[in-house]
Amino acid sequence: MISFNRGPWCDYCGLELRALGRAYPYVAAVGGDVVSIVPELAPYGQALQQKHRLPFSVLSDLHMAYGLSLGLAFWVGDTVKEMYGKLGINLSRFQGNGAWLLPIPATLVVGPDGRVKARFVDTDFRRRMKTEDVLAAVSEAAH
Repeated sequence: MISFNRGPWCDYCGLELRALGRAYPYVAAVGGDVVSIVPELAPYGQALQQKHRLPFSVLSDLHMAYGLSLGLAFWVGDTVKEMYGKLGINLSRFQGNGAWLLPIPATLVVGPDGRVKARFVDTDFRRRMKTEDVLAAVSEAAH
């Protein structure tokens, strides 16, 4: 199961990641694994993993190369950039570049054959795949 997240500054990502952390034993019990992909530099990804005590890997997608290849990246735009600045969120610092790109939060459940068995993609960062749907898809993909 692959979860694309925005970073340690995103409270919605934190909620999702903690839920996935609680679900992880069930995913592992059917032979699955979980990985989160963030556009942050490795130290921020590691801090995210430690902050939420995640039992799975948090990987860095530098310059959003993987997210862009999947069509899961967007430029935040000047208005959001200004708003984030007022909130103290500096994507350039977190990401190590000035691109101001973010992933569209997405969840992919990939089967042993490498095919995507279930997916949830929503441009509204507040909506995420329900944990029970993740568990059902992982269980189905494992069989």
